[in-house]
Amino acid sequence: MPGSIFGKAFQVSTWGESHGRGVGAVIDGCPPRIPLDERYIQAMMDKRKPGQSAASTTRKEEDRAVIMSGVFEGMTTGTPIMIMIKNKDAKSDSYKPFANLYRPGHGDFTYQKKYGVRDWRGGGRASARETAGRVAAGAVAKAVLEMEKIKVTAYTLELGGVRAKGIRAKKNHLDSVYENPYLCPDPDAAVAMDKRVCEIRQQGDSIGGIVEIIASGVPAGLGDPVFDKLDAELARGLMSIGAVKGVEIGAGFEAAVKTGSTNNDPVLPEGFASNHAGGILAGISNGDDLVMRVAVKPIPSISIEQTTIDINNQPETIRVGGRHDISAIPRINVVCEAMVYLVLADHLLRQRSIQK
Repeated sequence: MPGSIFGKAFQVSTWGESHGRGVGAVIDGCPPRIPLDERYIQAMMDKRKPGQSAASTTRKEEDRAVIMSGVFEGMTTGTPIMIMIKNKDAKSDSYKPFANLYRPGHGDFTYQKKYGVRDWRGGGRASARETAGRVAAGAVAKAVLEMEKIKVTAYTLELGGVRAKGIRAKKNHLDSVYENPYLCPDPDAAVAMDKRVCEIRQQGDSIGGIVEIIASGVPAGLGDPVFDKLDAELARGLMSIGAVKGVEIGAGFEAAVKTGSTNNDPVLPEGFASNHAGGILAGISNGDDLVMRVAVKPIPSISIEQTTIDINNQPETIRVGGRHDISAIPRINVVCEAMVYLVLADHLLRQRSIQK
């Protein structure tokens, strides 16, 4: 399918559908002699698995990543790496009532208009299940970047209107991200998020939120002018995640109400005095942490009655039952990490090619 390939020097293609036999990824351009095995990939895959918070679906997938090629005796060989994740807990019959209906908020209508055919089982290729392949590929990119001491961490900044507070003032606030199931560095906010999720679940509705992503250890000089700016590539990668509807870099929309004197980051001999730029100037990394935020929409599958049409353009009503997340957060957090890892690995290799 056109549009399923991402990157230039470090190129990834994902494949598979929600209720097909499996999903996965093919990675081309990974350098040889990078330590990699299935346990390393699985550690990242496990962060995406359902059932780790009250917001998650009850669909039970092991998401066991199997390396099919490109790795020998624990080292990458420089040849294409194929990773497969089998689907084991797909219940397609749950979707038969919607085979001829367009679910509001889903890609049913647009896929039908584009291709004239669609896989109605769980959304097919448009399902969030596709992101399992991204995370597997992201683990390979992470292995490449780990050699350069580059680390990416995503955490929940806001969920259902509950926002984390005071995290910037906390020293080493990223260390506490994994201390609660909502991946929020503010423990009080995490408790309030859980309460909010339980309320929404009882209502049969869903919620969205904001995920912040920090990339540390990124060297200055990554990114290309004009159309391949690093922030443009990061925004593209993050925006390609199905549930993401907005991306901010650094100060983001706040920059629109600042003055130049307050938005500029003063340059000192020891580095930048602030980081409103989010670690990127003129599309090129400046050596500071990269700071990104994504707006995540509510899950469209809800049990509240909604209006829609069928494939013959006749009005209908619909209630979407079954096993669905209340929010894409926090499972989407690792998907955001994966996309940032993929962009950075790609630009790191591109930078090396011009420095040779």
